[in-house]
Amino acid sequence: MMAVRGSVFKWVTGDISKTHYLTNRLTLQTQQRCGFRKVAKKGEPKKGVAEEAETNEILQKKDVAPPPDLPTPHTPHTHTPSRSFGRLVKPFVFTIGFTGCSFGGAAIWQYESLKSRVQSYFDDVKADWLEKIRPQKQGDLRKQVNQWWNSLSEGQKTVTGIIAANTLVFCCWRVPSLQRFMLKYFTSNPAAKALCWPMLLSTFSHYSFFHLAANMYVLWSFSSSIINMMGKEQFVAVYLSAGVISTFVSYMSKTAMGRFGPSLGASGAIMTVLAAVCTKMPEAKLAIIFLPMYTFTAGNALKAIVALDATGLILRWRFFDHAAHLGGALFGIWYILYGHELIWKNREPLVKLWHDFRTGGPGAGGNGSI
Repeated sequence: MMAVRGSVFKWVTGDISKTHYLTNRLTLQTQQRCGFRKVAKKGEPKKGVAEEAETNEILQKKDVAPPPDLPTPHTPHTHTPSRSFGRLVKPFVFTIGFTGCSFGGAAIWQYESLKSRVQSYFDDVKADWLEKIRPQKQGDLRKQVNQWWNSLSEGQKTVTGIIAANTLVFCCWRVPSLQRFMLKYFTSNPAAKALCWPMLLSTFSHYSFFHLAANMYVLWSFSSSIINMMGKEQFVAVYLSAGVISTFVSYMSKTAMGRFGPSLGASGAIMTVLAAVCTKMPEAKLAIIFLPMYTFTAGNALKAIVALDATGLILRWRFFDHAAHLGGALFGIWYILYGHELIWKNREPLVKLWHDFRTGGPGAGGNGSI
């Protein structure tokens, strides 16, 4: 069963208000049928113990779980569910390694961006000069697209690529021949054979249009605030890491409770963005869009969301993947309070190594500071 929960908020800051639609990660529940023992008809001779055991075994083998609530047949990529935490060793290593690579790649990306800023400045001056001397075209589509792109904030430009990737994956769900592939790699399930890459790919996966639209609307609304706080390079590292970390928390919860089933959606990563902004600006005013007269602080809103997901996890509500939401929110809070100092501000040694590699060795092009 697929379900989506939503809450509508808007910032109340002077004359400017931004609406934020908060949704949660979808959980696809798979139920199983129960096997029944064949009852001997009246008058038939009673079977022996061995024969009866053989019959029961055959009937149990015929019992097949129905497919999840997707228009695709049941795929044989899942194992028999068990509470073995040993299967989580590989996802744990993947989470640590992918998070480290994300922040390392973001640090190198920032270095290259700063290095090319001067050249980009001269390229922009040259482009403006050519634009002035070139005859203007009426109705030029490319020019209109460029004008729209230039009107976006840095945060909106950054999340545009994420929104495009989510939209592409959503379209792939509509292709019947891709259903088996999408279910295997774009849904996360600790009982599946594919454990690691679905932790990342499921963060870009939405089967419901409403789920996709709501999550991307939240990301778009918070994009300017989070990019102003972190910069685009650090934000991308945090977002990708949050998707994997929240999925790993979901893995642990499902394994501990023995409730297995595929999950998908960007809500875990978006909860990290929401928690980071609310932690950094706890006094910012929020309001429910349909009830603008009632306002509350971002800090109180975050506490309510965390409490709701914690309650759902404890009471084992099955409509949403509360563990993924809670994991994403806690990671966002931790990163703002401690993670930025521990991770991002200690990137200098890696940047210096990269600088030495790019310039041919130590001392060839400065000390590598940025």
